[in-house]
Amino acid sequence: MDIRGSILLLIVVSSGLLSCKNNDNVFKPVIPSFVNVVNASADTVNIYLNGTRQNNNSNLLPVAQSFYLPIPAGIENFQFKKAGTIPILFSLPLILADSVNYSLYIAGETSDKSFSTIDRLLIDSGSTTVRFVNASPDVGNVTITIGDTAYVKNTSFKLSSEFFKMGSGKKNVKMYVAGVASPKIDTIITMQPSSAYTLFSKGSLNGKGSAVFNIGVVFNASK
Repeated sequence: MDIRGSILLLIVVSSGLLSCKNNDNVFKPVIPSFVNVVNASADTVNIYLNGTRQNNNSNLLPVAQSFYLPIPAGIENFQFKKAGTIPILFSLPLILADSVNYSLYIAGETSDKSFSTIDRLLIDSGSTTVRFVNASPDVGNVTITIGDTAYVKNTSFKLSSEFFKMGSGKKNVKMYVAGVASPKIDTIITMQPSSAYTLFSKGSLNGKGSAVFNIGVVFNASK
């Protein structure tokens, strides 16, 4: 092969390599959001995302949580089924922003009784942080007191307070419904320092069994 042939071969090979390099696909990293599914309903359920089950290890019992599942940001379609059944109870599309924490509350067997919150977590070293969510569809406005001073007034269904700081330890928690002077719930809940919790109402005033009016506790995070 003469020198001109060698140069031509080198040009062809170099052009091919450059072409391959230019055609390489550059994939942007997928930054997830994080969704904590909270079961405030009377049913034991399973969680599906675009048809794929998410809670593979166990069913989601009443008053239980999935903890924060990494979910691709964007428009995602959640579906829920009663444990051990095939039909979908309902679907719930959500628009998720990357690197944002959400909670998704299942409060009944239809999509209008389920909702999501953005979890602006506040975790303070040495203190407990708490918020309250009304997840009772037919109870009306709810007021909650925690200890002597921390409270959230007249919260309607699907609304959430912001996280606020308070001392840790055993707390006397009372929950009132509008128009009733005495608390419907009066209980003691122990909260650890440097941790964030959500207290949520669930059930109905005349509910029985797992549908009874009650208060649930979500552990959000800790330092």
